[in-house]
Amino acid sequence: QVQLVESGGGLVQPGGSLRLSCAASGSIFSIIAMGWYRQAPGKQRELVATITSGDITNYSDSVKGRFTVSRHNAKNTVYLQMNSLKPEDTAVYYCKVATSIRDYWGQGTQVTVSS
Repeated sequence: QVQLVESGGGLVQPGGSLRLSCAASGSIFSIIAMGWYRQAPGKQRELVATITSGDITNYSDSVKGRFTVSRHNAKNTVYLQMNSLKPEDTAVYYCKVATSIRDYWGQGTQVTVSS
């Protein structure tokens, strides 16, 4: 059984930083990409950033230049370094792992940017 465990969310002031982590455990094979999505209250879930097994990254325009996605292949872990956070970054952040068979989602971690 595959589990994705996220950590690193919390409350931060505007302009601050947070680092999210997502570790995948269990029988998980043929990972194509790992990444992060977010969902704010009353809004649809949206892509934040992804990174492929070949380290090709993709970012939403709203986070380019502020967020950095990275991964540790041996640990099946993906990270999201978030800098210069804004109130509009407030959301539940979900980790996603895409394999050749199916996608897996984490349970979500709350990020709140507020003074």
